[in-house]
Amino acid sequence: MPADSRKTILITGASSGLGEEMARQFAALGHDLALCARRTDRLETLRSQLLARHPSQRFEVRALDVNDHEQVFEVFGAFKDDFGTIDRVVVNAGLGKGAPIGTGRFDANKETAITNFIGALAQTEAAMEIFREQDAGHLVMISSMSAMRGMPRTATTYAATKAGVAHLAEGLRAELMGSPIKVSVIYPGYIRSEMNERVKNAPFIVGTEKGVRAIVEAVEKEKPRAHVPAWPWVPVGAAMRHLPLPLVRRLLG
Repeated sequence: MPADSRKTILITGASSGLGEEMARQFAALGHDLALCARRTDRLETLRSQLLARHPSQRFEVRALDVNDHEQVFEVFGAFKDDFGTIDRVVVNAGLGKGAPIGTGRFDANKETAITNFIGALAQTEAAMEIFREQDAGHLVMISSMSAMRGMPRTATTYAATKAGVAHLAEGLRAELMGSPIKVSVIYPGYIRSEMNERVKNAPFIVGTEKGVRAIVEAVEKEKPRAHVPAWPWVPVGAAMRHLPLPLVRRLLG
């Protein structure tokens, strides 16, 4: 990759699932990576694998719990000091747990809400402080197709958080239009990962590598918003927004 095309990309939640696969695919494109997650043992293993495949690139890792909000700012700032610049931040870390509302599991829903929305807000604040100082950068928010409509049962709180982070990022994009700072919201459909490995009947599900390839392609093009993979999620997304709620529930199983 030409030097002027190489970016420094910070990915949260990089120790597993979509974050780990994004790290592999962005590294294969020639980018330098700042990788953070709670499980540093897995990050170190990933870093070793990436260095073995791409010895001319730079990969730094740090522990990060996105619910430790002071740590978010510290880690993002430390990565900025490491590399001198951060070109792209992928807000990816999150939880998929939840329970139907009113069934005695407020603890699970609260944890998901705090991690997926407040944690994402902290990451966005930390990233934007860097980008505003640089007057350049690319914020990538990983939302979900579940953000299109309210979801039933165990997905209710999760879907609400993903709608919230999408609006957070889109509000920033409205503010920053015409500036050197870009904002993308990615809406993945069902992509197999550790978060959903116990789900047996998810409709239209694709493997991790294929699904993440669609994410990476959209991010590299700096698309303002992308439903991925495009088939079938572009038409499904339109249906989810406009069909009556009972039909949406049937469509998604």
